[in-house]
Amino acid sequence: MKGYHLGELEELVLLIVGILDQEAYGVSVAEEIKSQTGRNVNISAIHTVLNRLEEKGFAKSQMGGATEERGGRRKRLFSLTASGVAAINEVKMVRNRLYDQLPPLALDFSNG
Repeated sequence: MKGYHLGELEELVLLIVGILDQEAYGVSVAEEIKSQTGRNVNISAIHTVLNRLEEKGFAKSQMGGATEERGGRRKRLFSLTASGVAAINEVKMVRNRLYDQLPPLALDFSNG
C-alpha cells in the first residue's frame, strides 16, 4: 500500500478522527468507535494509536480550551493531515479492489 501501512485499529481510529473532524479527542474517538461498531476499545489504546498516527504524519493535534466540565483540563484535539486523507483513500481503494475480485461463489454460503 505505497507506504500507508495502517493496522486495523489505526485505520479505524483514523476514520473516526475524520468523521469527528474538529471534535476528535481520546474519549470522543472511543465513544464513536463504540457507537459505530459496538466495539469497546481501551482509552489507553486509543491514545497510543492517536500518538502513533501523529508520528506517522497522518494526524495532527492541538490543545483545545479548558472547560469546567473537565475540571479545567484541556483536550488534545486531533484532525487529519493531507497524508492521513491520502492514506484513507489508498486503503479504501485497495480494499475495494480486493473485494471486487472475490468470485461470487466465495461469498455464497447458502449450501453450508
